[in-house]
Amino acid sequence: MQFEQIIQKLQSLSNPDAACGMARYGINPQNNLGISVYQLRMIAKEIGTDHGLALQLWASEIHDARLLACFIEDPHQVTETQMDDWASAFDSWDICDQACTSLFDQSIFAYIKVHQWSTRDEEFVKRGAFALIAGLAVHDRTANDDDFEQFFPLIKTGATDNRNYVKKAVNWALRNIGKRNQLLNTRAIQTAYEIQHIPASSARWIATDALRELTSEKVQQRLCVKKKKKVR
Repeated sequence: MQFEQIIQKLQSLSNPDAACGMARYGINPQNNLGISVYQLRMIAKEIGTDHGLALQLWASEIHDARLLACFIEDPHQVTETQMDDWASAFDSWDICDQACTSLFDQSIFAYIKVHQWSTRDEEFVKRGAFALIAGLAVHDRTANDDDFEQFFPLIKTGATDNRNYVKKAVNWALRNIGKRNQLLNTRAIQTAYEIQHIPASSARWIATDALRELTSEKVQQRLCVKKKKKVR
């Protein structure tokens, strides 16, 4: 499927009412056709992996086309420069999250970008650092506990950022690490208690919300079952 065909297909699926609805949930309405992620993933399945086409779709600056680019891009062909360029163009939390948890977390540069982006000032770039952590905690099956232990200091520092999209991503990262296994759950809970004592409203919210989930019976039972399966 060629670039022009895909743009025509996306435009034919345009749903202005849906785009307005998305705006109410904080999704940037600019250049947004209002196509659901479900529909975009179906189109991505038809296209398959295509690095060149992904670059063209991203360059179009159409919100939906950029989401589609995240779904068809080859993580093995993604470069550091590309990751930085795309991150700098993030203008909505959904673009940030899909890029980081559907693509960038599979790149060999993912861990490097976590450290680099966590110190950036731009709200969605900084969110990207913690969205990457959240994605890696779920998708990186080869990582060891030390790989995630290194993120706790970044999470504690990030917890002082009161901006809504940053603090929510910091919370997301902490919770996902804490659901990876029992050891990391213990460390995540400990980190949450440390964050709770930081004199910032964002830190208190992050800690309280994370502790609610990480100490819950549901999560503890799931981690216990996971440990037993691993022992076998």
